[in-house]
Amino acid sequence: MQTIKEVQRRKSPGGRPQPLAFHDGLLWIGSWDTHKLYGMDARRWTVAHEVDAPGRPYGLASVDGAMRVVVALDDDDRYLFRFTPEHGFDASSKTPCPDVTGSHLAANGLTLYLCQQGKRRILELDDSGSARREIALPTRCGGFAFQAPGNCRMLSADEEFDNLTFARIDVNVGAPPAEPIAPINAEARGLTFDGELWWTSYREENDVVAFTVA
Repeated sequence: MQTIKEVQRRKSPGGRPQPLAFHDGLLWIGSWDTHKLYGMDARRWTVAHEVDAPGRPYGLASVDGAMRVVVALDDDDRYLFRFTPEHGFDASSKTPCPDVTGSHLAANGLTLYLCQQGKRRILELDDSGSARREIALPTRCGGFAFQAPGNCRMLSADEEFDNLTFARIDVNVGAPPAEPIAPINAEARGLTFDGELWWTSYREENDVVAFTVA
């Protein structure tokens, strides 16, 4: 297998970071401890935006000029919200995730994908947030993102999340294998790509890490 090469590791502005996404030139980070989103200048590592979320942020994706955020409310039910830096969270956009559960998000062009960890699947969502198609997962998922249209990578995990692998997965088929590329830190959660570097959160270490694979 190949090797993960850390390019930079920075402290998260909020404790226990998980979801990550790039939007309008900023790296957006969701914090489990503060229930906030932080828009970061990834080069200077300065906070450009700090926004309260309606609950704990589990997933982030940039799609169609805005962000979509999976938020867990007080009862741990999961909802999708539309978010923009200019206007914050759109309360009218609140939509229950299918079966009111979900975590990681990723966008493939204008198509949004939602991971449902407990059901061991990824759902392709339609414009209303309903499931259009199901992709069965062969392993647990610590995060996933697209490097290019149709070219998906996943943090593939064993049942206890003790062993994680950066892997290739084809979401165009109904039950794809996870093709291992490189082992990765067991704390890695959330995944995004900036066009050059991959980014993940080492959640319990409060770090955000940029990496390449070689």
